[in-house]
Amino acid sequence: MLSPAPTRATRGSAGFIAAHTAVGTAPLVPEIALHLATEITPIWQASEAWLEREGVEPPFWAFAWPGGQALARHVLDHPELVRGRRVLDFAAGGGIAAIACAMAGAATVEAAEIDPLAAEAIRLNAVHNSVAVTVLAADLVGSDRAFDLILCGDVCYEAPMTRHILPWLRRLAATTEVWVADPGRAYLPREGLLPIGRYDVPTSLELEDRVLRPTVLYRLSSG
Repeated sequence: MLSPAPTRATRGSAGFIAAHTAVGTAPLVPEIALHLATEITPIWQASEAWLEREGVEPPFWAFAWPGGQALARHVLDHPELVRGRRVLDFAAGGGIAAIACAMAGAATVEAAEIDPLAAEAIRLNAVHNSVAVTVLAADLVGSDRAFDLILCGDVCYEAPMTRHILPWLRRLAATTEVWVADPGRAYLPREGLLPIGRYDVPTSLELEDRVLRPTVLYRLSSG
C-alpha cells in the first residue's frame, strides 16, 4: 500500500489548494465547509495540459460529488448510525462524508485517498470544520484493517475501479457494514445492494448531465 510519489504541486500542497480553490459548501450539506473548485477558481478553469504541467491528477477532490453529499447528509440526519463507531471513508475525495461522521460523534474516523493532493485537502477541510479525521494516503484495497462502518461515495464510475475495489468490499461486508452511495453510475453492481436511503442532489451541468442527480444509498452485502 504505497503512496504516490510527490509531484511539484503536492510538495506545496496546502498552498496550492488554498490558491486554486475557494472555501464553500455543498448544496445538500451546508453544515460542512470545504475547499472547492468553483467557476471563479483557477483549478475549475484548468486544462488537461495545465494539470499535466503542474503534476496534478484530475482534481476530483475539489468537487462535492453526489455520492459524498448523500452520505454526509444521511450521517448528519441520523447521527445514531455512526456514533461511537470506527468509520472509514474510502476513496474520500475532499472528505465530506468523513467530516460528517466526526461531527456525528464517531469514535474514530479515517479517510483513505491515493491522491496526495486529495489527502491534504481532507486534512485542511477537517481543520476548517474543527474535527479530527485521520488521513490515510494509500490504497487500502486488500487490507484487513478493522472498521465498524465503511463509506463509499461515487466509486463505481469506471470499470477498472469497480473491479479493483468490489471483491475487497464484499469480503469486508461479511463482518463490516459497508455503505455505497451511487447516483446511477454505469458500473454499479446489479446484485447485493440493499437500498437504505435516497437523496436528490443538486449539481452542475459542468459536472453532470442534469441539475439534480437522484442518488441512492445502499448497504452492500457479501454475496
